[in-house]
Amino acid sequence: MAELVPLEEIRAAAHRIAGVVVRTPLVPFPGAVAPSDATPPSPGRPDLLVKPESLQPTGAFKLRGAYNAIRVLTEDPVTRPGGVVAHSSGNHGFAVAYAAAMLGVKAAIVVPHNAPRVKTDAIAGAGAELVWVEPNLAARVAATGQIAKTRGYAEIPPFDHRLVIAGQGTIGLEIAEDLAARPPRAVLVPVGGGGLVSGIAVAITALLPETKVIGVEPELAADARDSLHSGTRVAWQAADTARTMADALRVEQVGELTFPHIRELVSDIVTVTEDEMLAAVRQLALRARLVAEPGGAVAVAASLSRSAAELGLAAADGAPLVAVLSGGNIDPGLLTGVLGAEATSYNR
Repeated sequence: MAELVPLEEIRAAAHRIAGVVVRTPLVPFPGAVAPSDATPPSPGRPDLLVKPESLQPTGAFKLRGAYNAIRVLTEDPVTRPGGVVAHSSGNHGFAVAYAAAMLGVKAAIVVPHNAPRVKTDAIAGAGAELVWVEPNLAARVAATGQIAKTRGYAEIPPFDHRLVIAGQGTIGLEIAEDLAARPPRAVLVPVGGGGLVSGIAVAITALLPETKVIGVEPELAADARDSLHSGTRVAWQAADTARTMADALRVEQVGELTFPHIRELVSDIVTVTEDEMLAAVRQLALRARLVAEPGGAVAVAASLSRSAAELGLAAADGAPLVAVLSGGNIDPGLLTGVLGAEATSYNR
């Protein structure tokens, strides 16, 4: 079995990324109460706290893992690679491009043809080369491997890499430090390939052992849920995961390294509908003044649409829930439509 990333590696990552990555706050979500909770939260003790990784320079949590990995790989001038290469639907690619530019190395990003333009434009704007492939994991992996082999570039996987997991785990470290005196009932985390939830789960289970870590993914791309419940890695077809608007979570299978973390440290994985994701995007914008992309909003969606019992938690006892808002790189047209639909409902 793969060795889990220890807390010490997450602490080392936190030291490396300090000053580059934003230490995001925990933002109270006004009036959030799970459907069957008996009473609303009392003033000063919010039921839901949002960790807005949308505030990162690249608009998503991915910068933590990408910068940590690339910095380690480029620290030794003897082994410093000629460049870095990654495959990504957008957020990881932008993070790798941004980190590579900061550290003075070339970057090539392999992206599927259906990646959102708002994300691919950002990658190109950071100075990276875009390499377009078919929208499936096999094509992305093959192109990435070919570039690494022919150019001598180092691969920066989007989730299945110790340094990447450690970087993402700094989010859990920050949550544990900020809530040491009042541990949350649970931390809800979006799940794609599993790097984010793995890193956070390492930190939370080590530092806040009474707090549960719960993964959340779209019901149209629920391979991680199926994997956890079956005890083995389950793969979905690319055509199936492509149905969700949560492009950041269209991963067909969790990683070989991330799955042992999920199996050992994550309490459960729940799913949300497309409508619940869009409702969370609307509510984050209108009530918390936070911009979220659909995949970035899944944990908030679960927090707002599932009761404590549905999440496997005790009824509200004054301890908050924490939901990680993993990214805010939403297509402007989609955001306009989502907010416009809300405005229409108010005017009826």
